[in-house]
Amino acid sequence: MIRRLLGFALVAALLLVGLVYALNHRDEATHDDAAGAAASSPDLVARGEYLTRAGDCLGCHTPRGALPYSGGRGIETPFGTVFAPNLTSDPQTGIGAWSSADFWRALHNGRSRDGRLLYPAFPYPNYTRVERADADAMFAYLRSLRPVVQANRPHALHFPFNLQASLAIWRALYFQPGVYVPDPSRPADWNRGAYLVEGLGHCNACHSSRNVLGAPAGPLDLAGGLIPVQNWYAPSLTAPDEASVADWAVRDVVDLLKTGVSARGTVMGPMTEVVLNGTQYLSEADLLAMTAFLKALPVTRPARREPASAPEPESRARGAKLYEQHCLACHGEKGEGVPRAYPPLAGSRSVTMASPANLVHIVLEGGFPPATAGNPRPFGMPPFATTLANGDVADLLSFIRTAWGNNGGDVSALEVSRYREATRP
Repeated sequence: MIRRLLGFALVAALLLVGLVYALNHRDEATHDDAAGAAASSPDLVARGEYLTRAGDCLGCHTPRGALPYSGGRGIETPFGTVFAPNLTSDPQTGIGAWSSADFWRALHNGRSRDGRLLYPAFPYPNYTRVERADADAMFAYLRSLRPVVQANRPHALHFPFNLQASLAIWRALYFQPGVYVPDPSRPADWNRGAYLVEGLGHCNACHSSRNVLGAPAGPLDLAGGLIPVQNWYAPSLTAPDEASVADWAVRDVVDLLKTGVSARGTVMGPMTEVVLNGTQYLSEADLLAMTAFLKALPVTRPARREPASAPEPESRARGAKLYEQHCLACHGEKGEGVPRAYPPLAGSRSVTMASPANLVHIVLEGGFPPATAGNPRPFGMPPFATTLANGDVADLLSFIRTAWGNNGGDVSALEVSRYREATRP
């Protein structure tokens, strides 16, 4: 009886291994150089640079102060740190020995030149939707870069997430290669916007909730979630009380993506790099296409109407005093702000969102909107991490979130402490 059970267990294990193997080799037959045999040309390289910008590849593959695309930047995850590789044309440490088919395989299947499975910190669950011709153009551009000799750093992942077998199971559960299929019922600009947002732009890599294994809700999910990098919150792009642009003027959305500031909002936090390295370089047509797609997203829930929990009178008085001392000069007596300089705090969705994570980060760390061609000298926010204790920040934010008609609720010192710890190296 025991021998029979062991036999059944062995057969089940072999079947499971076979299933995982099969699911990890879907669509592998497409990797040949015939589809990418077009010779490199200045036009192809220029198009590749544009598409690489659209994918914000520079942001992950270039540590601060390093040569572009030389790799080595650490991407922190709940499972450890993944280090982005060298994408320059060096044949030993970069992709100089790769073929266009190898590069396509990485984007489309999440598999390296040597067959090794890649971690989804490299957003191939989105890049799989990129067309082969676009992938070949990106490869032509990267191959045109000056080679940088910089060996790739090994990932520092916790057990068992450092095992290829564990990654293979994750991929079998959550990854399926595919391509973007235009929706014939939608206009061309909407389809182009969907291709950019869901594919190259990989917006849901941040703007989506994730399960305990780090898998996003799906490439079409943009309902917001906590970014597993320093605990910033990427607001929902479908909720009117967070970051939906359904009721924004088209120009305001385009301006935000192009310059980092608009009449309706200002870019701060992790989104700063997206605009700095990526969207500011996109054409007007592509920005309008992304806007068409984002404005057409279905509204997932109505604006929050429940009454906010107001801070205690003593806390509110302390918060009001702190606001007068540190914030009033820029943001105004009534939180009105200064157009295109200091964002308003009264009536701001960024202030009243259910999660206070981003507000805590901004107060502690400060920051600037991106320096763009349309806004080359942005006004910034000084950091207060060494000036204000956790209780001070809690009182200040509790005041701001409930003043001038805001309905955001109070913030506890414990919450501030948690987000402060997340910013420390």
